[in-house]
Amino acid sequence: MAHINKSALTKMEIIQVASKMFLENGYTATSAKAICSELGMSTGNLTFHYPTKEHLLAVLVDLLCKFQWERMKKETDEGHTPIMAICLELTAMAVMCEDDPIARDFYLSSYTSPMALDIIRKNDMERAKSVFAKYCSGWTEELFSEAEVLTSGIEYATLMTTECSAPLEYRIKGAMKAILTIYNVPDDVLETKLQKVFAMDYYKIGHKMFGDFKKYVEDANESAFLELIRR
Repeated sequence: MAHINKSALTKMEIIQVASKMFLENGYTATSAKAICSELGMSTGNLTFHYPTKEHLLAVLVDLLCKFQWERMKKETDEGHTPIMAICLELTAMAVMCEDDPIARDFYLSSYTSPMALDIIRKNDMERAKSVFAKYCSGWTEELFSEAEVLTSGIEYATLMTTECSAPLEYRIKGAMKAILTIYNVPDDVLETKLQKVFAMDYYKIGHKMFGDFKKYVEDANESAFLELIRR
């Protein structure tokens, strides 16, 4: 087991308590004061380690990005070019935003927090370089970065439903067509992947993914957080 000092242990404890409150009570409804009360910690001690609640959200978003992507790859088992996993990931997130107010609050807060959104874009850009490499020959780092700015906007619009929003499958199909067009993926590839996704029990997958992430954060030991809390 990796050595972890007292400060890192405190940061890990803060992350776990805050994460539990965000995922059970809602990010918006959870105040820094409430987190301090749960920890038995002064506000000054909390802000010494994490200056704002947004900093805590950013850590949790980084964990979720990695957890969620690994889970989707296992669900689809598409090897080294998992376009279907990208389709399933957005579908699963959209399911949770429709069905679970806490998940909706968490995802929408993540996409509207500059700090968390930057993490989403960086994670997704690294993934896109691998997944779409054969369709984006000659692309520079700047082009992939620009593409992720557009992609994250499409994702947010898909998750932020209103009374006028189209049914989930229509939204996903439109969003994925726009995203894959950005990365030069042919329409026939998109249609094949979406057909496979919509044939799956994606509602069950979405709920299980978010539920398993809650348990992962709650049960994780220091090794799971070590890299993040040493930033």
